[in-house]
Amino acid sequence: MMAETNPSPLRHFVLAKKKITAIFEELLDYVTEGTHFVEETYKNPELEHIVTEDELAEIQTYKNKLAIIGEVLARRHMKVAFFGRTSSGKSSVINAMLWDKVLPSGIGHTTNCFLSVEGTDGDKAYLMTEGSDEKKSVKTVNQLAHALHMDKDLEAGCLVHVFWPKAKCALLRDDLVLVDSPGTDVTTELDTWIDKFCLDADVFVLVANSESTLMNTEKQFFHKVNEKLSKPNIFILNNRWDASASEPEYMEDVRKQHTERCLTFLVDELKVVGASEARNRIFFVSAKEVLSARKQKAQGMPEGGAALAEGFQTRFQEFQHFEKIFEECISQSAVKTKFEQHTIRAKQILDTVKNIMDSINVAAANQRVHSMEEREDQKDRLDFVRNQLNLLTDDIKNKIKEVTEEVANKVSSAMSEEICRLSVLVNEFNCDFHPSSQVLKLYKNELNKHLEEGLGRNLADRCSTEINKLMLQSQQDMIENLQSLLPPDVQNKLHVLVPCRKFDLSYDLNCHSLCSDFQEDIVFRFSLGWSALVSRFLGPKNTQRVLLAMAEPALTIPRSLASTPCAPSAPALPPDNASQEELMVSLVTNLASLTSRTSMTVLIVGGVIWRTVGWKVISLSLSMYGLLYLYERLTWTTKAKERAFKQQFVNYATEKLQLVVNFTSANCSHQVQQEMATTFARLCQQVDITERKLEEEIARLSKEITQLEKIQNNSKHLRKKAIYLENEFDSFTKDFLQKKK
Repeated sequence: MMAETNPSPLRHFVLAKKKITAIFEELLDYVTEGTHFVEETYKNPELEHIVTEDELAEIQTYKNKLAIIGEVLARRHMKVAFFGRTSSGKSSVINAMLWDKVLPSGIGHTTNCFLSVEGTDGDKAYLMTEGSDEKKSVKTVNQLAHALHMDKDLEAGCLVHVFWPKAKCALLRDDLVLVDSPGTDVTTELDTWIDKFCLDADVFVLVANSESTLMNTEKQFFHKVNEKLSKPNIFILNNRWDASASEPEYMEDVRKQHTERCLTFLVDELKVVGASEARNRIFFVSAKEVLSARKQKAQGMPEGGAALAEGFQTRFQEFQHFEKIFEECISQSAVKTKFEQHTIRAKQILDTVKNIMDSINVAAANQRVHSMEEREDQKDRLDFVRNQLNLLTDDIKNKIKEVTEEVANKVSSAMSEEICRLSVLVNEFNCDFHPSSQVLKLYKNELNKHLEEGLGRNLADRCSTEINKLMLQSQQDMIENLQSLLPPDVQNKLHVLVPCRKFDLSYDLNCHSLCSDFQEDIVFRFSLGWSALVSRFLGPKNTQRVLLAMAEPALTIPRSLASTPCAPSAPALPPDNASQEELMVSLVTNLASLTSRTSMTVLIVGGVIWRTVGWKVISLSLSMYGLLYLYERLTWTTKAKERAFKQQFVNYATEKLQLVVNFTSANCSHQVQQEMATTFARLCQQVDITERKLEEEIARLSKEITQLEKIQNNSKHLRKKAIYLENEFDSFTKDFLQKKK
């Protein structure tokens, strides 16, 4: 049979390791989650100043450290190191504790190297030398001893791992590693041994030979251990105590002497324990007897069946007492040394992570409040811009209407005045004139061009300055009214975005088309001729009618007169509604018609005149009439024809231009309206851009607020997780690290 089935104190370490490993796995997951959260928040370009670079670097460092700690915890085990002089029985003590002859003893093999004995889940024992991954199978202790002797490369500072099946040894099931060492008297490399094999040991067992006293080599080694470790747990086994049975009368004195020396060493020299506790660290045993008794028990024989020295049961019980105290000590010590600092460090990490989450939460809350206030300001600003734009749009439309009406009036008035002065402009025109059709055509074209340029220039001189001034003032008013709706940066460069440029009206009179129907009349006409006399008497329009009527063969009566009933033989009197002008035209026309029918009428009239005034007067009158005709005919030169042409053109153009005064003024007012509307549209475009930017900013702030709320919730959630893990570590500390009362 193996050791008793009662729970071993070593299970305390196993449970603690299992618990702390699980908590650290949770902690690593938590810090990994927190690291991802902090990294995402830090890298978010829309969320500045929420996470600092130092906070990010710190939590990333914790993630790496915890990953390493988790790996270390998984490899943690209780470790007890056995030291003593050569052949003091270190291997025998280990075999006795393992209830089997695991390590070879009595042949000095352990002087070659360190032997580490730990359990394996397999059913075969094997060993591995330091620096090699080769598993060397070992079936018996003799094979192990032979393998150690045959390996010539092993040195005193080397470590050989012996893996023994856990099924064969109960002690190895609980993560316990036993390290057998060469004798402290075989080397001077004590510092190297300590640094390499002892710094992680939980318990040191000094196996002393009870047949001698503690030697300086043993003391020196533990002094060095004590310098590098704070109060190491040291047990002193005075082995081979069965030799005292041969002299029982001196047994107590020798035991007392050994005890005093050991107490002095532990309490006064090393100062690792107090005097009362030190007595529980000193034992007198015989490892060889215990191993023999336990092997017999495993084979079904009584423990004391063999020939054992007197007092075996006392020594056996003391060895069992050592094992119990040792297991309790190493279990408590290993939990404390292996896990306490990690627990403290984990709680420090949690505290720091909590502070980071609190900092993120506070920063996000402050930023969220600021963003909400800014969003409300932007909304108010957007409402203000929209309302003001609606109000200003109506005002500016009315202003544009007023300006365009004023421009129309100014242009209409100026154009009417220029039409009255049209003769001056036409008389200023100088060009070669000739009554031929080709020259007249060219002359008309040049005159039309001169007329259009002159009218345009004169209208510009009269109107452009005032209209430009009015336009600039109106544009400036629009800019000042809308400027307050724009952001400061746009206001500063508004003169570039919407320049108040000089405005030039285009007076498109199109005189060429307007006067294209003009037909000049520069044929010579005597001023006292029949046509001239009729024209002076009746006017140009009626003259044309009379001249046309003279060509008719019969006497015509006006329709207005013909419609009045009268006798056919007597001329009817005109009705009251017949105009005097029509009556005169009718009479002259009839008279002309009658005189043209027969020359007799002329002779009769001439005879009457001759009989009345005499032939001298008639001759003189005819001479004067002929001279006047000759004079007028001789003075009808090209210049006279040009003057007549210009006068006719002035009369014709005046009549035509009067027809387009309203059209031209409306066109100019439309130009002004377009220019002002364009300026207003540009301003509105800037306002629209401002509105879009405000809307985009409001949308950005809303998104930012949502993200900040999410960050706050995540930071609170992670903080609660940190508190939960802190409670887990507190529970672990209470269950495994604090001493039970």
